[in-house]
Amino acid sequence: MPVSSQTALRARRSALRAGGLLAAAVLLTVTAACELASPGQPKWNDASAGRSRWGTDPVFTPARASFGQALREFMSSHPTEVAQPFDFSHQIHLGKGVLCTDCHTAVEQGPRAGIPGVNTCMICHSQIATERPLIQQMTKMAEEGRDFSWNRVYAYYPESHVRFEHAPHIRAQVECSTCHGNQQEQTVARRAVNMDMGFCVSCHKEKQASNDCLTCHY
Repeated sequence: MPVSSQTALRARRSALRAGGLLAAAVLLTVTAACELASPGQPKWNDASAGRSRWGTDPVFTPARASFGQALREFMSSHPTEVAQPFDFSHQIHLGKGVLCTDCHTAVEQGPRAGIPGVNTCMICHSQIATERPLIQQMTKMAEEGRDFSWNRVYAYYPESHVRFEHAPHIRAQVECSTCHGNQQEQTVARRAVNMDMGFCVSCHKEKQASNDCLTCHY
C-alpha cells in the first residue's frame, strides 16, 4: 500500500476513534442531565413484602433505571456487593445450619422470597447470642417497632416487562446457589451472576424448561 494511502487510512481510523469518544461523552453528559432532572432512584426498603415504590405488583429484572446507571455497573467489576444498613453474614448463619427458607419464608409460596425483618431475626436471637452488641441493637429495634431497610441485591423495574417467581423454581429443585452463588462463602450477599436473558435462557435449555416468551415476559 502506498505511503499516502497508509497515512489516509491511519487518519480515518483516528477520526473514527475520536468521533466515538466524542459521541460517548455527549451521551454520558445527556444521561447525567436526565438523571439530575429526574432524581430519585428506587429504594428497596419494604422488608416484609419486598415491594417497589412503583406499586404492589413489581417485576424482576437485572435492568437499570437509566443508561448511565447501567453503564456505571457495566464498567465496574462484577459480581458486586451491595452496602447494607445492618451487618448480616450469610456465611455465619448457614455455617450454623440455618436454612435459606428459615429466613426467606415466602420462597416456596409466591413470587418473592421475602426479605426477613427484625421480628424474623428475633425468633432465634431473643434467646441466642443476646450478649452481643449487634444483637442488643437489633433487640432495641424490635422493642421500638423499627425494622431494617435492606438494599436489594437484585432489583425490580417495571419497564422490563419481566416477571420472575421463586416458587416454580423451588418446585423444580433449582438450587438457591444457581442464581445467588454459594452464600456459605459470602459474608455479604452479592450479585453472584449476571442474570441477563442469556443466563436465564441457557438455564431453561439445560433444565428443559419452557423458553416461550410469555413464560417470563408479559
